[in-house]
Amino acid sequence: MRKILRSPGEYIQGYDEIDNLSEHTSKYGDKPLIIISSGGEKRFGAQIKQSFAANDSAFLFEIFGGETSSVEIQRLCDSVGSHDCNVVVGIGGGKIIDTAKAVGHYMKIPIIIFPTVASSDAPCSSLCVIYEESGVFDKYLHLSNCPDLVLVDTQILVQADARLLAAGMGDALATYYEARAVQNSGKNNHFGAIPTATAFALAQTCRDIILKDGTNAMIACENKVVTTSFENVVEANTYLSGVGFESGGVAAAHAIQKGFTQCPELHRFYHGEIVAFCLLTQLVMENSPKPELDEVLHFLVSVGLPVCFNDFGVPDISDEMLEEIAKTTILKGPSIHNMPFAVTEYTVYSALKTADAIGQRYK
Repeated sequence: MRKILRSPGEYIQGYDEIDNLSEHTSKYGDKPLIIISSGGEKRFGAQIKQSFAANDSAFLFEIFGGETSSVEIQRLCDSVGSHDCNVVVGIGGGKIIDTAKAVGHYMKIPIIIFPTVASSDAPCSSLCVIYEESGVFDKYLHLSNCPDLVLVDTQILVQADARLLAAGMGDALATYYEARAVQNSGKNNHFGAIPTATAFALAQTCRDIILKDGTNAMIACENKVVTTSFENVVEANTYLSGVGFESGGVAAAHAIQKGFTQCPELHRFYHGEIVAFCLLTQLVMENSPKPELDEVLHFLVSVGLPVCFNDFGVPDISDEMLEEIAKTTILKGPSIHNMPFAVTEYTVYSALKTADAIGQRYK
């Protein structure tokens, strides 16, 4: 019986760590290619340049083209080759993070990730989502390893919209409940292996931190101050969830989220906001005990995450759309079959309707 756990080679989290960027990158290469958006360069460019000037180090800025496409990845790979760069640094949100991971993978150079929002567990994972240039989903790219270094600056993260932090918590909270379902079913994780006890413990700690510190972390973020609760939630959203979902496995919540792509009205919501409601749906599907359901409901409402279709602005979602969501979940969300019981389209459909009714009644 094979067990596999993957995690970043190094995870560093602190205040004003951007000032130490050159010091951190020098351990992996002496000429980094830094992928950053034009807005990111305006916000952080001076600090980055100062960091490298202090160590008399060379680096190259490449402004991100806007989409994690094969064309953009190839352009940046060509830049690595033509400028003899030997480490890639991705500074930004999910698309830049995935692009940097893909470039490092193809060029076989170390990967450093510097997230500027705490809305995703992408920084620590070995998975990239590739899109067409038009923005349509293309494929998944599975890397052989997680990034070599994930560098997190809480002073930068706390400046972001608090809604992004909440979305990250919605995604992170699902980590434990999905890992539990995988453990109970005896299914495999993302690496085709049995999850380790360590992975499950990380997922459990992730849940505990979110439920304990999440509300206060939101208040801190809304007031743009870094507190212990904010630090804890950043670690949960970024590291614990990132390692937990890949090494612990995913189940219904993320499968149903794929089904929700059939509803155009939901496309304006963040991934973690949709996952939050899908987690509620998974708990209904599992017939979760009322105290556990109430605990999750209370938390989701406390940080402004959706618990019913009205929260998405679609209170009158049709049965036909729910059936389409359920159908897509079964066809395109393979992790739905990681649940410890058989799941059909009707199982998903009935759980969606019930979760919506429970959420409405709770609010």
